[in-house]
Amino acid sequence: MKVEITDSVFAPIAKIQLQQNEQIRIEPGAMVYELGKIELEGHMNANGKRGIGGALSALGRSVSSGEGFFISTATGLSNGSVIAVAPPSPGIIFKLDVGQEHWRLNTGAFLASDQSVTYEMKRQKLSGALLGGTGGLFVMETSGTGHLLVSAFGDVEKIHLDGTEPVIVDNQHVIAWTSSLDYDIKVASGIFGFKTGEGIVNEFHGVGDIYIQTRNVENFASQINGFSTSS
Repeated sequence: MKVEITDSVFAPIAKIQLQQNEQIRIEPGAMVYELGKIELEGHMNANGKRGIGGALSALGRSVSSGEGFFISTATGLSNGSVIAVAPPSPGIIFKLDVGQEHWRLNTGAFLASDQSVTYEMKRQKLSGALLGGTGGLFVMETSGTGHLLVSAFGDVEKIHLDGTEPVIVDNQHVIAWTSSLDYDIKVASGIFGFKTGEGIVNEFHGVGDIYIQTRNVENFASQINGFSTSS
């Protein structure tokens, strides 16, 4: 996947060049424009699980049901065709290498990938808290080799863990992390986090990298809603 990401931090576009018969996976609705001959096809993802993108959760980005979801495949029908893609929310786009490292992605982070990058939707347990036996958090776990495009709301920061101490990150800010890391998902404090204003958090342990987004989609939506109500 040959890709050029425009310089804008607020609203970048990823321009992906395809050769004849080259295929990529993209988040449905992410296509901005096409140059040359490209075929787009939507289909159920391989696992019959809900895909990574979109507003899937009852608690912002925290919970998804795991039901069926569509993903799009773009196929180049001529050499040098270009498809430009962008996420629905403003923020940075960045590329991850899959192969030597494998990644887990939170809901809403996936934008595009090589066809050679495969994935599985993993159900995560919210041990003892919030959802108990009623469901869980689905994350995307990569396998295969190639490149993956990830989007963030706002800018992105990389945190490296060397194994000496854990880090706790609000789930709304977690984008991607290396699959080598162990983690626990829990309510931050109080009942549903109401005492602190925090909700579900991820506590990471081990050696590896975490990418976080600098803005919180759920908080932003609340601010917009409050402004609309007050108006």
